[in-house]
Amino acid sequence: MATLASWPDDPTPESPEATAETAIPALVAQVYESAPAEERCRLVETLLRPLGVLSLVAIANGIFAKIRFRNAGQDPGVRIDDLQNVGAADMVALVHHAQQVSVETVDGLVQQLTTSGALAGSAAAALLIGLLVQRARSRRGAQTRADDGSLDPS
Repeated sequence: MATLASWPDDPTPESPEATAETAIPALVAQVYESAPAEERCRLVETLLRPLGVLSLVAIANGIFAKIRFRNAGQDPGVRIDDLQNVGAADMVALVHHAQQVSVETVDGLVQQLTTSGALAGSAAAALLIGLLVQRARSRRGAQTRADDGSLDPS
């Protein structure tokens, strides 16, 4: 179902938070597509962590659930051959779902991106880092304001 903000002739701009929520999955997918195989594995491992099996079955036609089941009882890491059929659209779905379950996990990609020489130089990674840092600061600021407001006796 389309929202009013998604209509091309709608003059109402989306909020910065809504823009970040849609831009972040697309940027992660771009980073994934250009990343070396080992970094792809690390990205997927990070994003799979907070998700349960039912969640994984529901997204990307269950491709990530297959990875989790294939590795059950073994090394929990994602192998390069696990990602043969994972494309950008699958990553968008994974990130979108991971953000709903644990926004902190997605925000934690900043650490991974900044410590990877192979990823840190890409334009998509730089944009992604900027958005993730901005979103985390915005959330912390909102939490601080909420905490300060709860102390106000009036």
